[in-house]
Amino acid sequence: MLTSITRRDLLMTTAATGTLAAVPSVHAAGSETLRVGLVGCGNRGTGAATQALAADPNVRLVAMADAFEDRIKNSLSVLCGDPKVGSKVDVHEDRQFVGFDAYKQLLDSGLDVVLLCTPPHFRPLHLRAAVEAGVHVFAEKPVAVDAPGVRSVLETCAAARKKNLSIVSGLCLRYDNGFRETVRRLHEGGIGDVVTLLANDYRSGRWANPRQPGWTEMTYQMRNWYNFTWLSGDFNVEQHVHFLDVCAWVMKDRYPARAIAMGGRQVLTGTEHGNIYDHFSVVYEYDDGARLISSCRQQPGCKNDMSVQVLGSRGQADISERRRGLRIRTGSGTWVHDGPKNQMYQAEHDELFASIRNDRPINNGEYMARSTLLAIMGRMAAYTGQQVTWEMAMNSKEDLSPARYDWAAGPPSSRIAVPGTTRFV
Repeated sequence: MLTSITRRDLLMTTAATGTLAAVPSVHAAGSETLRVGLVGCGNRGTGAATQALAADPNVRLVAMADAFEDRIKNSLSVLCGDPKVGSKVDVHEDRQFVGFDAYKQLLDSGLDVVLLCTPPHFRPLHLRAAVEAGVHVFAEKPVAVDAPGVRSVLETCAAARKKNLSIVSGLCLRYDNGFRETVRRLHEGGIGDVVTLLANDYRSGRWANPRQPGWTEMTYQMRNWYNFTWLSGDFNVEQHVHFLDVCAWVMKDRYPARAIAMGGRQVLTGTEHGNIYDHFSVVYEYDDGARLISSCRQQPGCKNDMSVQVLGSRGQADISERRRGLRIRTGSGTWVHDGPKNQMYQAEHDELFASIRNDRPINNGEYMARSTLLAIMGRMAAYTGQQVTWEMAMNSKEDLSPARYDWAAGPPSSRIAVPGTTRFV
């Protein structure tokens, strides 16, 4: 178990020693078996493993890692019982790694591809270690919870590019056929110049795991990770990042200059909901005057809506996963996407494994890191009540890491942010 090395120590050490130097990738092409490892064996990790195993005819899941042994066992049971991919699961007991340093043991076991699906806090550490090991990566969103993590991811993804390693992001809407076609039309001027984007993410509540006898505070927070900012980034980062990333995509991966926001805890106020908010409202401003107005909440019994509306100088686009939810309306008529549909979660892995076989690496690093920062920037503005610029967010020194990764150690403060009192760091 890792008891004394911090994320900060590891990032400083790897930067100082230059361990991210370029070397050839492990697997560039061919038909040999691709060995896959899974880090983070919850529901999303299990789903990602299923999709990875379905993406290529000659692939095997050979190693699994998680902070908790029961998560590995549960995930393995689901995967082995899947009639479509169960025969591709070959995870012996000696390749089931448990604890904070389990990812290191997994990467040392000899892999070609790793699926990183832990709580977002750990993504920068795990991504860096994977690229150092010369392994292709599927990285779930978001990829950090603070600015030091974002900066680390950008550096790691630049190194991956030099090593011809693929890094595919879990920002899955970019892999949806309909979203791709809609955004392509917008990039071609379908509604003229973009003036305003409205991004909504309205959901009905969220899960929370009750504290159990014998759990340390670190164990409790890890088991209840979504509800703590240091682990999830808050839900504005953990989930709303999907539609914030769609907005960045519409804007041709151009990001706003500043943000001002409000947010708080109105309904989900119990201790089981940790220290994250249940609603946010953020106004982002671009240098050219365009606005991105972002609204999200997680409150039971309310109407859900997950969508983006794009208002342009010559029309409007509606972007959502609803039926007939991809539309462009102008004075000359309405276009509705009715082309071939695909399963975007599967498409991510199909394209990842094809890139490895064809020696044509995919690197989603820039947008997955910067869209993560876009969400963090909104959280910073809401938590502090201050205007936050892109430069402030990118250069922030706020590091949400614990002093050390140890079940007996105290996790970071779970103090709830108070706008006007909480300071920008």
